[in-house]
Amino acid sequence: MGDYEASTVVDVAPNVLFDYLSDVERLPEYLPQMTEAHRLDEPSRESQGAEARRPGEPVHERVEVAAVVDQHEERSEAMLDIVEEDRKIRWSAPGPHEYHGELEVGFIADGTAQLTVRLHTENAEGPSIDEALQRTLSGIKATVEQPERQPRE
Repeated sequence: MGDYEASTVVDVAPNVLFDYLSDVERLPEYLPQMTEAHRLDEPSRESQGAEARRPGEPVHERVEVAAVVDQHEERSEAMLDIVEEDRKIRWSAPGPHEYHGELEVGFIADGTAQLTVRLHTENAEGPSIDEALQRTLSGIKATVEQPERQPRE
């Protein structure tokens, strides 16, 4: 069993970065192994804005993802919890590996955010997981900092 964490600084406003990351359809843009992602359900009433929820209450999203794993594509269902007030996105995937994690977007300054990823998995391959987290953060940073691909406010 392992718990892992990695962070990076991203030169994009925290709210813009969070809006970009919380858009399920954009997952394949910054996760190179992911080939497809989409919602399985229509947006709920709670997803219509923070005023429709209690403070800190997450928006639950059931999603289907496809990713290349060991040179073949695998499809699975996952759950996302999006907490706008805390700028957190939590995910979990059903199965025997107790796999879940969280992305958190923190404020550093106007136009600069700290992006932290936390992961819990039964897989205890520490160095390879640490490297994968760094690749994920690097991919997000490279994608959102490109002027032509920068998320719109």
